[in-house]
Amino acid sequence: MRDALRRWAVGWGLVGCAALALLPWYATSDGAGPGKLQLLVPGLTLLAALALRNLPSRLGRSVLGLRLMVLGGGGFIYIAAQGWALGGQPGMGLGAAVVATSLLMLFAIGLAARGFFKGDVFVAGAVVAVTVLVGLFTFYPVARILLGAVQGSDGSVSGGALAERLLAAKIWRIDCLTGGRSCGVGWNTLVLALLTATTTTALGLAFALVVTRTGFKAKRLLRVLTILPIITPPFVIGLGLILIFGRSGLVNQLMEWAFAVEPSRWIYGLPGVWLAQTFSFTPVAFLVLIGVVEGVSPSLEEASQTLRADRWQTFRRVSLPLMRPGLANAFLVGFIESIADFGNPIVLGGNFGVLSTEVFFSIVGAQLDQGRAAALGVLLLALALVAFFVQRRVVGGKNYTAISGKGDGGRPAPLPPFVRRLAFGVALPWAVLTLSIYGLALAGGFVETWGRDYTPTLRHYVKAFSVEWSQTGIIWSGSAWRSFWTTLELASVAAPLTAALGILTAYLLVRQRFVGRAAFEFATMLSFAIPGTVIGVSYILAFNVPPIELTGTGTILVVCFVFRNMPVGLRAGVAAMSQIDPSLDEASRTLGGRSLATLRRVILPLLRPAVVAALVYSFVRAMTTVSAVIFLVSADYDMATTYIIHRVLNGDYGVAIAYSSVLIVLMLAAIGLIQLLVGERRLRRAAPALTPLPAGPTA
Repeated sequence: MRDALRRWAVGWGLVGCAALALLPWYATSDGAGPGKLQLLVPGLTLLAALALRNLPSRLGRSVLGLRLMVLGGGGFIYIAAQGWALGGQPGMGLGAAVVATSLLMLFAIGLAARGFFKGDVFVAGAVVAVTVLVGLFTFYPVARILLGAVQGSDGSVSGGALAERLLAAKIWRIDCLTGGRSCGVGWNTLVLALLTATTTTALGLAFALVVTRTGFKAKRLLRVLTILPIITPPFVIGLGLILIFGRSGLVNQLMEWAFAVEPSRWIYGLPGVWLAQTFSFTPVAFLVLIGVVEGVSPSLEEASQTLRADRWQTFRRVSLPLMRPGLANAFLVGFIESIADFGNPIVLGGNFGVLSTEVFFSIVGAQLDQGRAAALGVLLLALALVAFFVQRRVVGGKNYTAISGKGDGGRPAPLPPFVRRLAFGVALPWAVLTLSIYGLALAGGFVETWGRDYTPTLRHYVKAFSVEWSQTGIIWSGSAWRSFWTTLELASVAAPLTAALGILTAYLLVRQRFVGRAAFEFATMLSFAIPGTVIGVSYILAFNVPPIELTGTGTILVVCFVFRNMPVGLRAGVAAMSQIDPSLDEASRTLGGRSLATLRRVILPLLRPAVVAALVYSFVRAMTTVSAVIFLVSADYDMATTYIIHRVLNGDYGVAIAYSSVLIVLMLAAIGLIQLLVGERRLRRAAPALTPLPAGPTA
């Protein structure tokens, strides 16, 4: 074991020395190199790590681990300290990043040698790496902007300033209960989040039951419909709802023509935002729940029926409790998605204000009050924290294992007739409404001018995506091509990184026990709970100056995508991994498999639904996000959604909708490719019984 630890230490020492000698320390274009002060301590630290190979083999693990911890931790702290303390230096480059990584890994190897994480080098390295990454790209940017919450107008730190901002009447007034126009944005956000989380979880469960537990023949169509809302830019859903339910929408026109009912504006406010968020976030709940519903053991359901329980009792007392981790995680994700949503409230909110829109107007509006925006961000974090602890209390410390190392060739129990009818009664009308919304919204790309001239045309597609041929080759002459290729490239890079980091973090949370695990779990959800507008501004403040200077590059967009979208893959992984019996890990270790081999060969094949959910969500969110990147794009890295928003602001709705339809087709193809590459989880179970829908009463 000592020899293995030495080999790891020497290997990372060699990597660090090579980076120190060959890679640029600073991210500059003029070739400026680091000074002696910057290189002295890292160089000596890495040479000392290499010297460990020549120390006597009798050197104990504890002494070896202590030396590695001091060398690696001390060297990393030195790099960080001189980077932030020394003024006038450029931003750190690839060389500094690789050297810092090698020092961190030496520190992790030292922890394993000292007995932490059961002496597992892979687990120690993973925990250290994820902790530093989350701290650097989540806590540090958020801390930079939240510092303004306790700063007064003169820049001094003041607790009174924070209290004044958090207790403002605009946040907590209850005028709507006493005949006023509206309540405070704090109450509005909380009510909306609870309603959205409830409806998205219920709809997600209904779709999951229809897809996995019935013989419904159009399952693939339902899968497509459930993911449509997350593969379109946010304004498309709002536009579709306005075209159907707005004052001049089809429903109001029909009601006025048939029943002389005066058109209303009910879609603007709480009902419209709630409906739009339910459309937008039900697919997330479905992606989290489908793997959990598939993972319920048929053997347990058969055992219940053997004990003379009927279908309803089996579903209520066996199947549904085993789905509790997925339901709790879906509710948590829906709640946090709702409080962080910006696109739907800004389009359909009207006089119904929420915290995310207040943050936006505090930053870019006439107020320009960064302190108020930061205080509202603190409030959003508090709401997310409460939801997080409520979710943990609901799930509790109970056992939800449904997949073990034993064979399970049973057939999933048929759904109770009432549950089956309810699932179909909820899912199918919702699917029809989804088709209607998208059909009307996307039709705008094929008419001359939406709302006035409905002459069919392909002019908008030609303007955005025209292609010309010349003697030198293909010319992408359409105005949208540049942002299209940039978005596709960055999303393709960010998606696998996001999925890998989310599943790895889920493995650490579910399978490992270490000090600070609860705080570690909440830290991973932090960026998900804050509106994208705040994330974008915080990244500008944190990474616009040395030592980490990323603004204007594609790297800052990829980093934003990864840490903004990682929590969905994490929650899907946690829900699915909670059902996998730890005895599978023990069997792998008994056969000599290390943690990395166990994760790769045993657990990952059983986590394919969670992997698909993480890849799909991270890719489509990178393609369609608006608020988180609107401050981060540059002339060299323009995104598809910012291009679409600019077209909408200019009144060019035809091109905006045409571009959206192209993105929908692209992401549907990408999702199919992801499903094909990842494959399906095989549990050797019989297919669910193809029970037909009950026939209606005969005449």
